[in-house]
Amino acid sequence: MTKLYLDIDGVLLTKRLTRPAVNVVRFIEFATKNFECFWLTTHCKGSKRTALQYLKQFLEPHVIEQLETVKPTMWTTMKTEALDLTSDFYWLDDNPFQMEMEFLRSHDNLDRLILVDLNNKDELLEIKKRLQLRDVSH
Repeated sequence: MTKLYLDIDGVLLTKRLTRPAVNVVRFIEFATKNFECFWLTTHCKGSKRTALQYLKQFLEPHVIEQLETVKPTMWTTMKTEALDLTSDFYWLDDNPFQMEMEFLRSHDNLDRLILVDLNNKDELLEIKKRLQLRDVSH
């Protein structure tokens, strides 16, 4: 199953006046049903509990329950340390470091990074469509 690495701030939640992103519930339902999901966020470095505790402030209990299946990752400096480059994966992030993008480029995986801009109308639904199309092409 394709792996999907998820950031929280700027992807599932807005950054300013923090609240759930538009269509986040539909996106989470799609992601958790169709991908092996992993947290790739500063809210999770080894334990998914910290990510879920943080999200409980913003999301309904039934959504948190769906997110229970998302697995933790461990990294220290760059989020790319947690990526399994031998697998089929995508990484959703709103603001990766330049060195993380260079790392992906050097391993021919830059196309696996999907930049999220929640200022775009229906951004998560557009990303869902892109992931569905990519999944079909593999």
